[in-house]
Formats: sequence, structure tokens, C-alpha cells
Amino acid sequence: MRVHLVTMPWHPIDLPSLQLGLLHQLVRQARPRDEVTEFHGSLRWAEFLLERSGGRLRPGDYVEVGSDSIFHGLGDFVFSGVLYDDPGWGTARLRDYAAARGVFIDTALAMRPYAAEFIAEAAAEVLAAEPDVVGFTSTFMQNVASLALARELKRRRPGLVVVFGGSNCDGPMGHALHRNHPFVDQVVRGEGEYAFPALLRHLDDGTQPVDVPGLCWWDGHTSRANPETRRTVAPADIPSPDYDQWQAALDASPVVEYVHPKLVVEGARGCWWGEKHHCTFCGLNGTSMAFRAKPGERLWGEIDHLVRRHRLLDVVTVDNIIDMAYFRDFLPRVVDSGWDLRLHYEVKSNLTRDQLGLLGRSGTVHIQPGIESLGSRVLDLMDKGVTGARNVRTLRECENHSLTCSWNLLYGFPGETAEDYDPVIDQLPNLVHLQPPSGAHRIQLERFSPHFTDPELGFGKRRPAQMYQHVYDLPEEELTDLVYLFDTEDAGIGGPVERRLKEAVAAWRAGHPHSRLEYEEAGDEEGVLLVHDRRHGRPHTTHRYTGWAATALRLLEDGRTEPALHRLLTADGHEVPADALTAWLRQAFALGLLFRDGRTYVSLPTWDAPVRLPDGAGVTG
Repeated sequence: MRVHLVTMPWHPIDLPSLQLGLLHQLVRQARPRDEVTEFHGSLRWAEFLLERSGGRLRPGDYVEVGSDSIFHGLGDFVFSGVLYDDPGWGTARLRDYAAARGVFIDTALAMRPYAAEFIAEAAAEVLAAEPDVVGFTSTFMQNVASLALARELKRRRPGLVVVFGGSNCDGPMGHALHRNHPFVDQVVRGEGEYAFPALLRHLDDGTQPVDVPGLCWWDGHTSRANPETRRTVAPADIPSPDYDQWQAALDASPVVEYVHPKLVVEGARGCWWGEKHHCTFCGLNGTSMAFRAKPGERLWGEIDHLVRRHRLLDVVTVDNIIDMAYFRDFLPRVVDSGWDLRLHYEVKSNLTRDQLGLLGRSGTVHIQPGIESLGSRVLDLMDKGVTGARNVRTLRECENHSLTCSWNLLYGFPGETAEDYDPVIDQLPNLVHLQPPSGAHRIQLERFSPHFTDPELGFGKRRPAQMYQHVYDLPEEELTDLVYLFDTEDAGIGGPVERRLKEAVAAWRAGHPHSRLEYEEAGDEEGVLLVHDRRHGRPHTTHRYTGWAATALRLLEDGRTEPALHRLLTADGHEVPADALTAWLRQAFALGLLFRDGRTYVSLPTWDAPVRLPDGAGVTG
């Protein structure tokens, strides 16, 4: 059997498709006689735009539409006219949508005229491999481009078997995709390691796949959806990805000079925190929350093999959260290897100073710690299991260990009030030397999140997000099952508080590249601590601390209440009157050297300040 695996726009063009890499290796292991080929549609689309537009539409424009516009559906819109055989389909609705929200759509509109010819060429290229089965992987905005190509493939070769899988096919989404698109023969819902080989066996035997858990298939003109299974794929059964065909496609591509390619690896699936406390707004794990992880030795073996084979040192891990065992059995191996790796990891924001230090020494340069807020009550509403003070500590330690930290400040949670935000907003100018969020964003209602599954949490009204009106030509009842994002009533803060929050975050982002707040131990005087304040918006000055005040500032690096700080100072031999400590705390807070979260104080100066680039520096257009 010839199996052709396809990933379509808008997969990131600097990354191989982990899904294709896993499925390729899976088929080779389970069915060694099968021939497996791949079509890297995202890469081909970027090439196509570059060539056909005469260089006007470049890979930077691809990123603008494919990644930066994910919550407006612009990438799907580009291909919806092809899917519905109407070059102008949805354009008027998109223009109305964009005008109401201030969304820039010129780049997407410029790309759309090229979509039909690209789909035609893509179909010819896929069919040239003479496949028996074409498998599409679909996540986020890959649905419409994949459906458009699948439809054209079936039009040209009706006997071809077309299979869909991926995150867009999880739960009810998979059945809705199947029953509304008759040119899709089967949809694999959930993890594919067990289901896909089982489906291929049925195709070989010409039997109905009634026993493949979660599979959607056609019984005559009726769309059947087999019951889903609670069984999760064991880490031992998750193959190592094969990226050889991606590498060959990238090496031959004119796009290669525009991108900085990275490898993608997977150490774990699910979320160990979500198993215990599912963050109320998060739907990312879908129906597979159960946490499973490969042993650290195996993960390091995979990375070592891929790095040697592809000669790439940048490695992105797709784990939703790091396995805490990796601080014992994986990261020390990376440190000891001597490889000059640059790793990306998603972590929980309550890591210790030593754990963040180990990440830094391992070559981890970028983390996503899921900070989301700096106010403890709002974090409680999210069920994050962390405090605002701890999140500030994490931001500070990222500076100390040269870790780039990506995070969003979220708001709009049922039950939050202005009183939860005002003290935080007042202090944001003091944090300008720490890495800012990408912005302040109102949460959206995501399928599979507790907010979605339990209307009593505050979002009783919901309908498919407005953006899908310029993406799909389907009735609302079908969109309700098909889509991932929903519109609902606004909750939490609004009005002046919302504006103040957004303005304060914008000011933080603008001032960050020019801001420092650093410790220095005075070399000529023992016990003297200098704090150099070079923060944007403040007069540049140096504060000098000695004795118990210097000790107090250091003790507050871990966050303390005033009584706890007094006890530690006393235990350290400092006789500090309680009123003197209170006065010192007030003064240090007024100088912006401390962050206050309820009764807890956290010191803000860092011991290091990495080289910073302004937003967008180094991005090739």
C-alpha cells in the first residue's frame, strides 16, 4: 500500500510536522512493506506565494496570516473560496468583521487569489506519488486548506482513500468534520498510534472498520462514529519521528534562506496539573488529559539522534508541561552532553530557582511558564495553583538565568473585580525591567475547557465564534460541533479598568528594552549591596543598603510576609525593631524595589540582565 501523508498551511514553516514524522515512522514499523511519502504543504505554499507574487508575499507574511491571526480565522479564509468554488466567498463578511474589530486583513486578501492554483498544483503533486491512502493532519487553521485539497483529490481520483486526523478531529469535532464533508472517507478521533494501523488493516482486507475506537467512517451514505476509547497511548508505543523527507524538502526550497529551522520532539502528553486541577480556561489537551512521559534517557537518545542526523541545534518540545522527573533524568544529561543546544519548554510557573538554573545550563533558552496573571485571586479563579508573587519571582529568575519567557496576561474571568486588578496595575511600571506579556487579552471560550463543559462556572451562553462565519458555509448547529472557539458574554472587568490594564501592559512592552534594575555587591565594602535603578520612566539612581536592610532585600527574593521576614532576620542575628522594618518595607515598596501581593513582598532587582532585542528584531520578512 502507498500511504501519502500531508500537512497543509498553516503549519509553521520553520518546523517539521511532528504528526507526519510520527505517522511516517509508525507506518514503517507496523507495515514495513508499505511505501510512505509526504507532502509538506505549508512549505510549498510559502514557496508558491514567494514565486507567484514576484517576492511581494514573503515568509514573514505567511507568519502574519498563519500564526498571528489564529483568533480571526484569516488563514482558513484564504482557502475557503477554493473549498466552496467561489473566489469571493465570505469576503464581505470578513470585511465587516475586520472593520468592527480593527483587524488588518490586507495580507490575507492579497494571498487569496493564489489559493485555487496552489490547490490544483498540490493535488497534481500528491497524485503523482500514486497513493492508495492520503492522510491529512489538521490542527488549528489547517482545516480549510486540508479540506480544499482533499476535495480536489477525490474529484480527480474518486477511488482514493482520504483520512483526516489531528487536534481538529478530537471529540465531536471529528464527527462534524466527517458528516459535513463526504469526500473525507475516515476521520481518526484522538491519538492515532493504535487507530491508524488498525484502519489500514481494514483497508487491506476490505472490511468495515467497526472495531476501530473513535473512527468516523461511511456506511453507505451514513456517517458512523465508533465509540471513543479511554485508552491512551503508552509512551513506549510513541515512535521517534522521521524527518528525512522534511529535511530534503527544506534543503531544496527557496524559502530556506528566510527561516531558522528547528527540530520538534515530544517527551510527554497530557498535563499532570490538569489531571488534578484543570485550568478553567484551557482546552488544549482535548479528550487526552492523562499525563504520560517517556523516560528521560529515551528522550535524550531521540534528541541526540535527530541533532546528529539533521545538524540542527534548535529543539522545540511540544509537551504541554514538563515532566518534573526530567530535572533528574533528562536535563542533567543535556548539561553533561556538551551539546550547544537551544531548547524550548513549556513549564509550570512555580519552578524553583535551582530548577530554572538547571534549565538555563541545559541550553533551554525559551520557556512558556503559563503565568497568565500577577494577581493571586484571579489565579485562584483560573485554578492555576500559584500566586502572583510566585509568578513575579519566576519572571525575575528568567532574567537571572537568561531564559526568554513567553506569556500572556489574561482577564475576563467570572467573579473577578476591579479590586483584583487595581493594585497590580499600579505596580506594573515597577516591573518594566522584567519580561512583559505579549499583551493583555480577554479569554475566549475554548472547547474542552471547564468553562465550556460547566456553564455554571459563568459562561451560560455560547455560540460558535463570529470568525467562523467567513470560514465555513455551514449551519450554526453543525458549527457548534465542528469548531474550537466560541463567543460568549463578557465576564469580569471592563471599561476603565480594562483600558488601564491594556495601557499599562503596552507601556511595559515599550519600556522594557531600555530598563534595568540590578544588584551589585560593593567590592570594597563587605555586606554592602548596591541596587542600580535604570528603569524606563524613573530617574536613574543607585540605592545603597547595608546590614539588616541588605539581608532583608536578599531574603525577599523568595517572597515573604513581614512577620516571616522579621523572624528570619532575628534568627540571622539582626536586632530589628518591628516599626523600623515596617518603615523600611514601605520605603522600598515606594521606590519600586518590591512587588506586593496581598501580605507577601518580593524583591525585584536581578543579578543579571541579558542582552535584549526590540520586538521583531531578527525576524526575516
